[in-house]
Amino acid sequence: MKTATRTVHLASAATALLLVAPIAASAQARDFSDVRITPHHVAGTVYYLEGQGGHVVVSAGEDGVVMIDDQFAPLTDRIIAAIRTISGEEIKFLINTHVHPDHTGGNENIGRLGIPIMARDRVRVRLMASQPELALPVVTFSDDIALHLNGEDMEVIILPPAHTDGDSYIYFRGSDVLAAGDVFRTVAFPVIDLANGGSLDGTIDALGIAVGLAGPNTRIVPGHGVVSTRADVMDFRDMVIDVKARVAEMVARGMTYAQVAAADPTGPYRAKWGDPERFLTAVYAELGGGN
Repeated sequence: MKTATRTVHLASAATALLLVAPIAASAQARDFSDVRITPHHVAGTVYYLEGQGGHVVVSAGEDGVVMIDDQFAPLTDRIIAAIRTISGEEIKFLINTHVHPDHTGGNENIGRLGIPIMARDRVRVRLMASQPELALPVVTFSDDIALHLNGEDMEVIILPPAHTDGDSYIYFRGSDVLAAGDVFRTVAFPVIDLANGGSLDGTIDALGIAVGLAGPNTRIVPGHGVVSTRADVMDFRDMVIDVKARVAEMVARGMTYAQVAAADPTGPYRAKWGDPERFLTAVYAELGGGN
């Protein structure tokens, strides 16, 4: 992992539809009227807000507030109100962990408030295809960077293409908390968004980076689910490695996707991580399955 502070610069179709459509459609079809935003303290300066969509992670202290992700646009006022129960200080930055609308849907509202948005270069490029100027990151980076606020050394760590091709972790070194975005989740199998540059091997590598960063007491905030430990991430990564090996052997034998799905290589893990279809489809496609 690179630890030095870097200069910040201003600045298959069926599978893809299967993976991305539920994410893209969710904001359009959902009724947000009864969504409550609930703050949870994690450790030190770090909190997360539970609502609808990916968790919003917050660092709050005397220097101000740093937000990580912002869920959906209809929830912005409620998210800001929840942050105000934690801190009345100025919101200094919003950092997007990746491009998906359940993490970036509030960007335009945040931009209207004059809060600078930060993200990887690739996130800005992808958002430019569908979002107005106010929703775009105004500070972008292509290497690891560090922020120093609230007595924290906050390391923003770029990842190989995993959930998408623009994923970042944010590690709060003083509080010993890792915000993992959607690379890690506790409520489902991994989502490998091939249409947005995600990859199976990158997912395994990115989970390995989390394991390497974390210590025995590190609190890991997933994009979706409950605060976890290094051991939980190791368990998740080992599952991905095992499923990859099982599917690779089946692809080598020329099995179709229907045959692979019927063989149920994710069977031992369904009870813990639920419906494997999106994950299994991506694994099969990336390992060279043809039909």
